[in-house]
Amino acid sequence: RRLEPIAKKLNITQTGSPIGRPDYQRKTLVALGLNKLHRSRLVDDTPENRGRIERVKHLLRVEPAKS
Repeated sequence: RRLEPIAKKLNITQTGSPIGRPDYQRKTLVALGLNKLHRSRLVDDTPENRGRIERVKHLLRVEPAKS
């Protein structure tokens, strides 16, 4: 039986541009809700979002959300 993750949040901020990068990286940023530099988004800490973050970690700053 799989345990559900604790409903934690991550604060992600886009720090790099997708210009000149493969198309999948731009699409991954859009899936995370980001589209411009220095914009932040609060996302759930789920395996799906962790996978997305891993694909574009060089374009993001990731911090645990403040409670």
